[in-house]
Amino acid sequence: MAINLQKGQRVDLTKSNPGLTKILVGLGWDPVKSSGGGGFLGSLFGGGGTANIDCDASVLMLGENDKLQHNNDVVYFGNLKSKDGSVQHSGDNLTGAGDGDDEQIVVDLSKVPGTIHKLVFVVNIYDSVKRKQHFGMIQNAFIRIANPASDQEMLHYNLTDDYSGKTCLVAGEIYRHGSEWKFAAIGNGTNAASLSEVVRSYS
Repeated sequence: MAINLQKGQRVDLTKSNPGLTKILVGLGWDPVKSSGGGGFLGSLFGGGGTANIDCDASVLMLGENDKLQHNNDVVYFGNLKSKDGSVQHSGDNLTGAGDGDDEQIVVDLSKVPGTIHKLVFVVNIYDSVKRKQHFGMIQNAFIRIANPASDQEMLHYNLTDDYSGKTCLVAGEIYRHGSEWKFAAIGNGTNAASLSEVVRSYS
């Protein structure tokens, strides 16, 4: 039975699941359906009545003081695997259509280098400024953690805040707590216009 989390909640991952080393982090979202057909909304939304918004999930692998040590410690659609092999991205989903996870990231906690203290899971809108898009046009956003060995969902966090005008979401983070790993439901929206801007804020 999955635990449904509220914003700001922190819960342990490994302490109550002895032997757990691999986790699947699923992120999902849906474009908001438009009500109008013509005018501004008609041009913004495609013929199917939903906006064509390309959201991208990324992982920032942070060292001490929550700082990025190297640019290749960012795992995203352009760099699908961390250099140590501990974090692997499923690849880019361009539309967010359909049920379930839109993008998945598998983390092998046993392979995460000791110098990495925190993994931050971020979703941003590709080319948001040029396309005049923001997370007010997205609904049903969530982050969940499952055990890939049993396919059992462990944690689920629905991002229900009003993110209108925001172009980047920090969905959640996994961090070391002594010898164990914990998950924090963050759910913060920012105005970072691109992944590189997010990266700079952690550099």
